Order: sequence, then structure tokens, then C-alpha cells
Amino acid sequence: MEAVTGSKKRWRTFRVFSVLSLLAATVITIVLLSFWLWIKILGPPPLSIPQSTLYYAADGSIIGESNSGEKRYWISLDEVPSHVSEAIIAIEDRTFYNHHGFDLKRIAGAMAANVKAMGKVQGASTITQQYARNLFLTLDKTWSRKLLEAFYTIRLEVNYDKDEILEGYINTISFGHGAYGIEAASQFYYGKSAKELTLAESAMLAGIPKGPGIYSPLISEEKAKSRQRLVLGAMEKTGAISPEEANAASLEQLSFIGKHPHHQAEMAPYFYDTVKKELKDKAGLDNRSIALGGLRVYTALDVEQQEIAEEAVSGTISETSDIQAGFAAMDPETGYVTALVGGRNYHDSSFNRATQAVRQPGSTIKPLLYYAALEHGFTPSTILRSEPTTFRFSDGQPEYTPHNYNNQYANAEVTMAQALALSDNVYAVKTHLFLGQNVLVDTIRKLGISTKMKEVPSLALGTSGVKPIELLNAYSIIANGGKKVEPVFIIRVEDFRGKVIYEAPKIKEQVLEPEIAFVLSHMMTGMFDEKLNGYATVTGESMVNQMSREYAGKSGSTNSDSWMAGFTPKLASIVWTGYDKGKEISLTEDKLYAKNIWIRFMERALEGQDEKEHAFSPPARVIAVPIDPFNGKKATNSCPFFRLTYFVKGTEPAEFCTDHLHKLDKEPILHHKEKKKRWWQRIF
Repeated sequence: MEAVTGSKKRWRTFRVFSVLSLLAATVITIVLLSFWLWIKILGPPPLSIPQSTLYYAADGSIIGESNSGEKRYWISLDEVPSHVSEAIIAIEDRTFYNHHGFDLKRIAGAMAANVKAMGKVQGASTITQQYARNLFLTLDKTWSRKLLEAFYTIRLEVNYDKDEILEGYINTISFGHGAYGIEAASQFYYGKSAKELTLAESAMLAGIPKGPGIYSPLISEEKAKSRQRLVLGAMEKTGAISPEEANAASLEQLSFIGKHPHHQAEMAPYFYDTVKKELKDKAGLDNRSIALGGLRVYTALDVEQQEIAEEAVSGTISETSDIQAGFAAMDPETGYVTALVGGRNYHDSSFNRATQAVRQPGSTIKPLLYYAALEHGFTPSTILRSEPTTFRFSDGQPEYTPHNYNNQYANAEVTMAQALALSDNVYAVKTHLFLGQNVLVDTIRKLGISTKMKEVPSLALGTSGVKPIELLNAYSIIANGGKKVEPVFIIRVEDFRGKVIYEAPKIKEQVLEPEIAFVLSHMMTGMFDEKLNGYATVTGESMVNQMSREYAGKSGSTNSDSWMAGFTPKLASIVWTGYDKGKEISLTEDKLYAKNIWIRFMERALEGQDEKEHAFSPPARVIAVPIDPFNGKKATNSCPFFRLTYFVKGTEPAEFCTDHLHKLDKEPILHHKEKKKRWWQRIF
């Protein structure tokens, strides 16, 4: 009876224990499931950590970097050689791909070893735990930090796959000397990208994170070498490499650089500043994202052109002069700003005279005026009288008397082509007033210039200020046949994972008539053509002997500003020189700085390039006619010389020149060739 009673008690106890166990298991399961669901609801933890933002030139070279003093460059796992990740896994966490964030066997072993040694001699942190610590936690050793580490470890494991975790780890781990991540470490220790690391180099780097202050080869090469052999041995045990490969790698002699690349903008500091401003204004990024977002900013800077521009400015202006300079170059087809100089010395003044200064453009505004004139019925042969003139107005405006340079006037009728080449101010003001003072303002706006313009007679002579970069953009639109462009400093921006977050907009808008734009471009070559030298010198005469190809251009000057701007169809550039405070430019040599900088830049930048690619090609509806440059009529054999001039078809002059007739032959000259001989003349 007692045996039966005892059996029942045991059965009852067993049933209670089973129910309690099942209940406990259910509770634990519910808790774990709830915790897992909570982790999923929380979603993936943010992986944003401060990373260095890099700035690239058009050729892929790095021109600058922003960071918080820590070098961090993200590189995808696919770009890293396999022996890098194999070395790190072998020495840090061999069961990485098999556990779920915690290696229980390793934890137990570490605890036993620590108890035996009566101190911490062995760690058990997995790669995921270390990554969680790198991302979210400080290095203090409190229990609360340990619990948070476990929490973030689980969140990482639940929401990211193993390759994503490994990629994050190798990009955030410290390798000492301010280098975080494998790319920064490779650049610092070896002066090359992590993509190029050898097995020996990878094993050396993989050993450093254990104690960067101990195992850095720059601190102790002996300890670093010993640690490298340990890593190679671990790789051999995991089967990642053979004993022969391990031995060969351990014997390889390594050399170390110990220098971080691109601490700051190493060149083009004014360009670099402009790019950072555009990241805010155009890409909509905040200061922290720009400085520490790990961005890859791809700019339009042409390194070779930038060097030429800087040398042209420094080599032209006298070291003893206080005159400043602003320079910019642009591809007319794309709007890409390929070179920029905002001043003579960035450390003395970071004010960017190419993009920020508003100065009177003088006669460089005239091509914009003459485009408007061509659009309203003028042609290169349109004649107006050049003589001292006072303009009086009936609406209360004060009278206005423009003056030509050195008070040189034709006191006769001149063509628009000649007026542009000689920079005749009287012709310009007459044209401006004939069109209506609002027409030039409208044309200026059409060409992308946003600075405020006054509708006054002197606007034709450039008395309203303009930024050099805006005027260069206007010239680029003329150069490309009238297609709208805007100055592009940033081609695109990528985040640290390579996703494009900003790209320069592609503008497809025709704002000028291409035929008229070409006619104007060809008229602008006249400033270098001495055939147009009548009562004054063509304004480009001082540059002619330095030219190896055809350019379109226009110079300009005021009492305190000197300008030169011009282009080929593939390259446009502009130079402003003057004093910051508007002091008068008095020396003749100082007035030539802008022209000399411009021609020296253009010649060197285009040296060795195919002239055909930079030649001006007329559109289909444009015709070339030999013109007597002084009266604008069709040239004949009697004319001492002629200039081939382009017109929109149907606007070319019909009248032949009769000013030089010494014979009855009125047949026009055909291009530059002699008149074709009759067949009997060729026989005899």
C-alpha cells in the first residue's frame, strides 16, 4: 500500500514538474519570441558612424578630405581581397559564420581560463560583438555596457546578414594611429588601397586590432612580426592557406609608409570651398553629413588645367604687386568648371574672386549686346558712325557722353564687326539705345547672369557688376551654339555604400539661336585680326604672337578692373584682375595681366590637342562671304584685303565694294584662292 502511495506521489510530482517545465518553456518561448518580434519591430540599428568624406578630381585623384581627426574610408567586402577577411576571421572569430552573435563554447573557455589565472587573460568577444561596441558603445567595463553590447549584438544578427556585419567590422575597427577600417589602415601603413594588399600585408594588418599600441609595426616591428606569424598560423589551421603560403608570407619583407594621405585640400583650395558650399546649396546636405558622412564627391576639376591656371596667375603677376586675380575655366558643352583660382594666396585671403566678387565687366559685356543686336536685325556689316557723341534724353535722364579708349574715333561709319574688334564705345551705346535699354538686360538674364542690372545707357559698357563665373557661363552658352548650361562643380555624390545621392542635372534647353551664336562667335575672333585695325588697334594685338590657333574672345577694362574672356568650342576661360578695394589700375603693365594670364592658360591647356576638335564649325544656315572690313560690303579683286565673315543666310550684304575700283572687274574674291583661270590660259 505504501509502495502504491509513493508511486502516486512520484507520478503527481512528475506531472507537476512537467506542467511547470512546459509552462516555463512556454513562457521562455513567448518571452524570446516577443523579444525577437520587438527586435524586428525596432528594425535594423543605424550604422552611421563618422567617416571621412573624400573629394575627387575628374581623373579620379583625391583633391581633399574632411574628417574629425579619424581616418575612415568605407570599402565594400567585394572589393577586399579574400585573404583580408580570412585573416581577420581566423584570428578574431573562427566560428563567425556558424554562431548567432555569441560563441558559447568560447565564452565558457575564456571564463575557465580567467578563473584559473585569477584575472582576465582571454577574451571571447565575437566579430559581431566587437562591431556593436564600435558602433554604439564606449569602452568602459560596466555591466550596463555589457548588457547593451549584448542587445545591439542581437539586433545586428537579426537584421543583417553575416557578410554585411563582416563588412561593417572591417570598416570600423581601429588599426591605430587614427586609422579606422582596412582602407584607412592600408593607406596609412602601405600607401595603397586595400584592394592591392598581399597575403603578408593582410596578415600583418589583421594582427593589429588586438592591441594597436603594441602590435603596430611602427611601434614594435618585432611584436608585429610575431603577431603576423600567429595570424598566418591561424589561417593555416582554418584551411584558408597552405603551409607553403604561410611560410612564404612570413618571409616576405614589408616596408611601411606611416603617413595618412590627403589631410586637407592639397590643391585648388578655392574650388574645394566652392564644392563644399554647393553640397549644401544644390545637394541639400547638412554640415555633419558633408564633413563626416563618408561621402564620395566627384568634381569636374581638371588637375592639369588647375596647375596651369595657378602657374599662369603666379607667374604673370609681379610678386611685389597687390593686384588680385580671379580665374575660371569651363567646358562649354557640359558647364563643367575645370579650373578655378579665387585669389593669389588662399592663406592670406579665402575670399573667392572668381565666384563671389561682383565687379564691373567693362567691354566684356559687349558680345551679349551684339547678340541681342543680331537677333533684332543687325549683321556684322551693319554700319554706325563712330565720333564723339553726347546723348540727350527727353525723359529727364541726364545726358551721357561715352568715350573711346584714348579718345580714338573713326569719325566715320564703322561696321559692327569692326566695332567689336576695336571695342568702340560709341557704337555700343548707339546700338544699346536703338534696341531699347531693356533688351540687353533681358539678354543678360537669358544667358544666366543673375546679378542686378541697371537699365542705363552705360550698361552697354559694362557698368553694372557681374561675377566672373556668371560671365564665363554666358560666354560658354555662346560657344556651344546657344544651349543652356550652368556652372557645374559637382558631377555626382555617392554615399559610403556607393549609392548616388546627388547628380548634376542635365539641362536640355536652347536659349540662343545657334546660327546667330555662331555668327557672334566668329565676330569675336576679330579682336585678334589686324585686318580690322582701322582707326585704332584691335584689342587682342598683344596676344596675337602667342597664339597657335583661332580663339573667340573679348577684353574689357574700367579704371579699377581688367578682364579677358574667350573660348574655343571645347574650352572657355575668364580672367579678372584688379585691387580688392577698387583702387585704380594705373600702370600699363598691370592692365595687361588679365590678357597674359588668359592666353598663357589657353595655349598650355590646349597644347597637343587636335585643332579640328577646337575649330569653329558653321551651322548649315550660315554662309561665309568675303567682306571689306571697313565698309561691310562684298569684297572684290580691287580691295587690298578682305575678311571672310559669316552671316545667317539671307542677311549677307548684296552690294559690292566700289571704294578701291581701279578696273571694271567687280567679281568678288572667292575665299583665299586666286580666281580660277580659263582653259586656254592654263594651256599657255
